[in-house]
Amino acid sequence: MNSAPTASAATRHLPLWAGLVLAIIGGLMMPIQGRVNGALSEQMGDGNAAAALSFAGGTLLMILVSVLLPSGRAGLAAMRRAVTGREFPRWYLLAGLSGGYIVFGQSHAVPLIGVALFTVAIVTGQTISGLMVDRVGFGPGGKRFITARRMAGAVLMIIAVLWAVSPRLETAAGGLAWLVPVALPFSAGLFMGFQQAMNGTQTAAYGTPITATLVNFLSGGTALFIVWGLRSIGSSPQITFPADWWLYTGGAFGCVFIAIGALLVKSLGVLVSGLCMIAGQLIGSLAIDIILPAPGTVVAVATVLGTLLTLAAVVLASIPTGRRPHLEKPRR
Repeated sequence: MNSAPTASAATRHLPLWAGLVLAIIGGLMMPIQGRVNGALSEQMGDGNAAAALSFAGGTLLMILVSVLLPSGRAGLAAMRRAVTGREFPRWYLLAGLSGGYIVFGQSHAVPLIGVALFTVAIVTGQTISGLMVDRVGFGPGGKRFITARRMAGAVLMIIAVLWAVSPRLETAAGGLAWLVPVALPFSAGLFMGFQQAMNGTQTAAYGTPITATLVNFLSGGTALFIVWGLRSIGSSPQITFPADWWLYTGGAFGCVFIAIGALLVKSLGVLVSGLCMIAGQLIGSLAIDIILPAPGTVVAVATVLGTLLTLAAVVLASIPTGRRPHLEKPRR
């Protein structure tokens, strides 16, 4: 396909440090999106409706970008050729369901285990899946061996996140009752690694992350609207649509997050891309708590030091080993 080399060339000539910085910037989008979506959910009085509306906004934005930009239109044409030519398994088009599952986990697990434990569980799952996906060569970057440095970086990231959120860890329910709600974000984290790999494969096939991002929002948004509709059966929800325009921008930040991840996974691999974005999320969360703190927010020393430690984990995991990735076609 003529368009595929465009994306691979763009990532191949990108210096490692630039890729790491770009991935961290992508991670910064998530806490901003979380703050915006949280405010929208609070004012609408319905978390499921707010999540579906956020995805709808992101979908509309990506449709406009795909139609107005030449690279977006070329990506749509390339998608048709890639899907009909079976350049990757067609179920890769459902990668966006992972995003919907994460939102589902947030609404059901956070009230039971708290934000801090939710964060640790999802980061642990994402880190483990990053190692596995890279090792088997599921993504477009081929196989990447589990070296001592990569393993140490992954473990250090989990420790850093645990340290950063430790001031907000809440007492879990008695006995083993906490295992079920923790399993939700952990499994969502596992899916995130595979989602990144599938998005990267689609980006390589389409020649642009624009189309891969659009496909993600279409599938994830459709799932959220279905869940919202099912939960609304037999009830008459009173939904208020706020007038503040910025409350509807959450989907735009999600678009940037997905697009950057899809673009960089080929060159950085799933593990390092994921670790960079985790570091970006914590840095962004810390910045928001300092610049625009919510009522009662207190920034603890452990949060600052744990956030800084995530950067050390990124550096450790991304140090080149001298062994080139073994490129393979995506598994069907």
